[in-house]
Amino acid sequence: MYATISDLLLDLFGINIPLPIQTFGFFLGLSFLGAFWATQSELKRKEAKGLISASNKRIKLNEPISSIDYITTSVISAFVGFKFFEMILDYDALVLNPQLFLLSAKGSWFGAFLGGAYGYYTKYKEAEKTKGKEIEEKNIAFHPYQHMGNILAIAGIVGIIGAKIFHNLENLDEFALDPWGSLISFSGLTFYGGLILAAIAVLVYTSKNNIPPLHMIDAAAPGLMLAYGVGRLGCHLSGDGDWGIDNLSGKPNWMSSLPDWLWSYKYPHNVLNEGIPIQNCLGNHCSELPNFVYPTPLYEAIICILLFVVLWQMRKQFSSPGLLFGVYLILNGTERFMIEKIRINTTYNIFNHAITQAELISSALILLGLILIYVSKSGKLQKK
Repeated sequence: MYATISDLLLDLFGINIPLPIQTFGFFLGLSFLGAFWATQSELKRKEAKGLISASNKRIKLNEPISSIDYITTSVISAFVGFKFFEMILDYDALVLNPQLFLLSAKGSWFGAFLGGAYGYYTKYKEAEKTKGKEIEEKNIAFHPYQHMGNILAIAGIVGIIGAKIFHNLENLDEFALDPWGSLISFSGLTFYGGLILAAIAVLVYTSKNNIPPLHMIDAAAPGLMLAYGVGRLGCHLSGDGDWGIDNLSGKPNWMSSLPDWLWSYKYPHNVLNEGIPIQNCLGNHCSELPNFVYPTPLYEAIICILLFVVLWQMRKQFSSPGLLFGVYLILNGTERFMIEKIRINTTYNIFNHAITQAELISSALILLGLILIYVSKSGKLQKK
């Protein structure tokens, strides 16, 4: 397992480059980029087919720079300078624990002064360009895909907050032991919590900007599946605890040609340092699980990336809005419900049955997907 990208590069190429990039965070970033590309491509395709259209946006030109603009830009630039200069001066501390470094009070006040001064100067130069010019109002066409920057930011921020909230609600005992560590850690994210809250926030934003909700969710469906698959690959490579239950049975004959780690794995050098010490290991991550377990994040990565290909091929075949997203909900819910059978998770006792949070939500998503497909095919959503 590779806690950082540096560990991955060292193992693959024998090159030791100390980088302040955690493996899970790196793949989380890739997952957002994948979702951005797929969703933006779909919005462009839908606009080209006339299913969605650009909206007029009225903007003002040559507006004077306000005091609030000067203050906001200067403060943000000062903070960037505060941290950036300290990164250079104490790079080892950044590499050792990037999250703790960024969230700590460590920083360079000289860097803060330079950053703040630079921010103020950029606004001053911007104000000079508009000085003496009359304020103009202009209508511009704003295409749906041009909202993707804001959509990505909203989905990223709200999604991570939602994933954290649902994870901590599911694991209140862990949260009570280390509240701050639980909040700042990149591990411990519940996908469905992020999906639910991010979807609500994105749909509120896109509805206000005249993007039909049903076309928006259809456009996002393949990208969501791709993002989940890539994110799970990061879970597996970092060993962030999303592994399965003990798998002590021998590898079946039909898998004889495949590597052993595809059937069972101990997650050596996992980022959580969970398990027992690895003999003759030196470094920060020298533990492995005492028993072999199912590598469930790897299974999910493979399945969901393949399901992305399926959705990507199907997307042009559906004319009814909401139909593709209904299929996505069923595929996603079914995949997660099945993997829960061999995955470690907190369970709830409901009618004398041990049920996980993900099983409850995935069942609801399957039902919602079936309803959405039925209503979509009935034609009742055609005009929406």
